[in-house]
Amino acid sequence: MADAAGEELKARVLEYLAKVDKAKSHDIAQVLKEKKPLVDAAVRELAREDKVEFLYIGTSYVKLKGK
Repeated sequence: MADAAGEELKARVLEYLAKVDKAKSHDIAQVLKEKKPLVDAAVRELAREDKVEFLYIGTSYVKLKGK
């Protein structure tokens, strides 16, 4: 069963997060040239899969889990 965010987008998000310390989902969407709601959905699914985590430093950031 395919997930809502799409495995390809999730893989692209993980690839991008591997290159940076942390990122806002808005910035991820701009870099990947995707709509923010799609990136938000991908990030939520990756968080449920325990592959990314959220940081709250004045605003919310996403980073690879354990990086």
